[in-house]
Amino acid sequence: MNAVDRLSVLKTYKLYVGGKFPRSESGRVYEVSDSKGKWLANAPLSSRKDARDAVVAARKAFGAWSGATAYNRGQVLYRVAEMLEGRRDQFTREVADAEGLSKSKAAAVVDATIDRWVWYAGWTDKIAQVVGGGNPVAGPYFNLSSPEPTGVVAVLAPQESSFLGLVSVVAPVIATGNTAIVVASEKSPLPALSLAEVLATSDVPGGVVNVLSGRTAEIATPLASHQDVNAIDLAGADESLAKELEIAAADNLKRVLRPQPVDYTETPGTDRMTAFLETKTVWHPTGSLGASGSSY
Repeated sequence: MNAVDRLSVLKTYKLYVGGKFPRSESGRVYEVSDSKGKWLANAPLSSRKDARDAVVAARKAFGAWSGATAYNRGQVLYRVAEMLEGRRDQFTREVADAEGLSKSKAAAVVDATIDRWVWYAGWTDKIAQVVGGGNPVAGPYFNLSSPEPTGVVAVLAPQESSFLGLVSVVAPVIATGNTAIVVASEKSPLPALSLAEVLATSDVPGGVVNVLSGRTAEIATPLASHQDVNAIDLAGADESLAKELEIAAADNLKRVLRPQPVDYTETPGTDRMTAFLETKTVWHPTGSLGASGSSY
């Protein structure tokens, strides 16, 4: 058959919830265009029900993911980077279309994104050494502080940085043992939906990351008020929406990370990891050794 005779196989983008790829419960889609207005694909238009389903999946996955060793989580995240490297060309095309970049600039963004994922993979078993430790106390006790994940975190991905920004807000959340519901960039959701395919074919357990596309305000509102969501990152919200969501989040005392100017090309610090960690402090008697009564 001549190559010009074959029909193109158009890709159907779907949500990623609980390790599966459902269409939106509402059956709705919306058109996604490139920077020049050319149609690229139809993306699922998530509903409030999709958001609630994602919370259920994230909560179900939290126990095993937070209970895994930090070293194991690092291995899992590194495997994701390996899979991203193998699909570098695909993401280069999608980032170029989404952000109006040349192929060479898009390739540089993709390379930086893969490196960013590796960077967070390396932090999984080190962050506790940085933010935890032994505390000096006046008495024969050990006083040890250690970080623990907050729980289920809703993440509003940056609107403009469709891939590097996305990974920069998602990777630190799961690296520290949280599970995530990610609301993809409303304008440029395709890199996020393709990232979901990478997560599904790597070692990340289903439900650890759930990806929704659609109208940011429509999806974020039920997540901000949901009683089983422990924290929310408002990176992709404008000032007006951020204020509304912060008020809604106060009802169950969610941790809230407000939007702030960020250059995602810069090396990140530990702030996005520590934003969704709680500190557990344990006291334990030291005991005494020998007749001298010295402590250990």
